[in-house]
Amino acid sequence: MATQSAPLVSLQAPKDVSLNQIEAELAQIWQIYSTTDGGNATYSGAMRAATFTLVVYEPEETQQLLAALGFYRGPVDGILGPQTEAAIRAAQTTYKLPVDGTSSPELLQKLQQALAERQSSRIDQNGNPQPPSSTMATGLADAIASQNPCRIISLFPLASPDEGITAQVSAYCPIQKGSHNTLICCEYIMLKGAEAALERGSGLVNSLLIADLPRLLWWKAAPDPSSDLFKNLLPSFNCTIFDSSCFTQPLSELLHLQELIEQGHNIADLNWRRLAAWQELAAEAFDPPERRASIKEVDRVTLDYEEGNPAQALMFLGWLASRLNWQPVAFHKEGGMYNIYRIHFTAADQRPVEAELAAIPTAAKGQIAGDLIDMKLASTNLEADCCTIICSETKGCMRMEAGGGAQSCLTYQVSPLAEQRSEVLLSQELQRWGRDILFEESLSMTAQILRLLDDQ
Repeated sequence: MATQSAPLVSLQAPKDVSLNQIEAELAQIWQIYSTTDGGNATYSGAMRAATFTLVVYEPEETQQLLAALGFYRGPVDGILGPQTEAAIRAAQTTYKLPVDGTSSPELLQKLQQALAERQSSRIDQNGNPQPPSSTMATGLADAIASQNPCRIISLFPLASPDEGITAQVSAYCPIQKGSHNTLICCEYIMLKGAEAALERGSGLVNSLLIADLPRLLWWKAAPDPSSDLFKNLLPSFNCTIFDSSCFTQPLSELLHLQELIEQGHNIADLNWRRLAAWQELAAEAFDPPERRASIKEVDRVTLDYEEGNPAQALMFLGWLASRLNWQPVAFHKEGGMYNIYRIHFTAADQRPVEAELAAIPTAAKGQIAGDLIDMKLASTNLEADCCTIICSETKGCMRMEAGGGAQSCLTYQVSPLAEQRSEVLLSQELQRWGRDILFEESLSMTAQILRLLDDQ
């Protein structure tokens, strides 16, 4: 079921300000609205939420272009919720592209061309861009608004000459059920500039973090140890959030995540949360007393994932190996049609264990690169009652059932989970951003596996 957004009141539409006037401009908003209704008779006052500061680093420019062309009227915050999806669908319709609500290089090119030709797609009598559909109401990214952030600072690196940083401020208030008189609101600060300018401005970003409140960084790119901006920001945050489904070099970039944890940083990966249903079913398969002891007999693991990104498969294998106390001893890349990875372990009783990871081409790619398709846990001991097949309900279990062993296996299906989008998972992360020991232990095992490939 799709996340429903709360109705919103805009206290301040995006306004250009000088860098040294950001705090003063925001303070003026609260001075106006804290004691009066600001022209809105429905509400007697508005106050800033006292929750957390979220900084979003967004190198992808689709949302900015959608806003500049009038398709999107919400805050340009780098958080892609249903309103941004609706704007993408409208743009795809306008430019005669396949309509699926997801950004693509083709859409990005069309938007860039349109902006270069005419600075907006639709102009009203005052020269302002208008959205092509009334369904695109102004608002926060829906799932994030429900967490009542105090301040969101969005960083947009531009592929343009270094001309310094420009800033905009705005304020929005989600109307929650039961709040009849007072609005709990969020401040938005948008900083745009060339990467070098943002690097020089990292001190400004740190100065805009609200003291005594949690500070969270959503880095919507791969961890980049060579980036001065990344290195300067990282120590200031209680938690830094990534999504490894977006990594372009996942083998090395998962290792970078582990290195950050080893340096003492609190790291979260939204892609890890997508594994929850698979982990729960794998554990459930061995809950019955008659099967519990046989889990030690598992010595063959097969994992299929949608080609493009093995991060989910590697992290699931890391989780399984860490729970069963397997020690990785070899990692081979065999390649071929399915880009096979083969990993060898030694179990606690010194038995050899083998795992195979296969990238499966699919006719229709899902929204999440590298989603798990199916898996099989089995044993070379044919007397062991441990064979387990888990597969996606939408993809089926045919490949895992091939070979005639399915009748002796327990089979589970993972129901399609609609709420696996990054902004929904981010909303969950914002509710619980403390250290995740299970994730850290699993990623540590994943890193041990990956380092074996580097050693070859």
